[in-house]
Amino acid sequence: MRVMFTGIIQGAGTVRGLVKKGSEGRLEVEAALDLSDIKTGDSIAVNGACLTVTRRDGNRFAADVSAETLERTTLKGLRPGERVNLEKALRLTDFLGGHLVLGHVDAVGRIVEKTDRGSSIVFGFEIPRELGKYVVEKGSVAADGISLTVNRCENNRFYVNVIPHTAQETTLGFRKVADAVNIETDILGKYIEKLLAGGKGGRGIDRAFLAEHGFDKGY
Repeated sequence: MRVMFTGIIQGAGTVRGLVKKGSEGRLEVEAALDLSDIKTGDSIAVNGACLTVTRRDGNRFAADVSAETLERTTLKGLRPGERVNLEKALRLTDFLGGHLVLGHVDAVGRIVEKTDRGSSIVFGFEIPRELGKYVVEKGSVAADGISLTVNRCENNRFYVNVIPHTAQETTLGFRKVADAVNIETDILGKYIEKLLAGGKGGRGIDRAFLAEHGFDKGY
């Protein structure tokens, strides 16, 4: 079964070390949450990137970080003492409080705006242009593993409202303009896009296809 998360951060972690081994690395994190139910081989999201636990000692764990993950995420820049967001993998009996997050980071985005609005904070994020089509107003997106609702979007920028609780309990509380964050867009948009386009040499879903299968009555 595919590992999933909800984007509801369960606790903070403190980086104890990131050792580079060629193009890969080994990350060690001390967690400020109960890891007694975590064993070697389980998954945990660190700033939104799904990692496999290779060793656990109390509330400290280690995970190997692939070259792909280092290239696509902000994990490569982590320093000892830095705080990270942690979420254990979703179980079938868990409450789904955010949205379905895979822990597969699409790209690194940047904070371009941080404005106080009442007791909340409005963040503006800039993402690679090719990802803009997957972000929609009132849709969901994950930034550093945090499930957020998009207030508005324009081209390759989107804006979210962060309540005081989220700011206090996650890394967004101390993020500033120009900081880099891991971005994962909603997986549903990607699947729909592929279905509509069709596979290589295949046929996509259009009005003719719908009519052929009895879904489009010409209304």
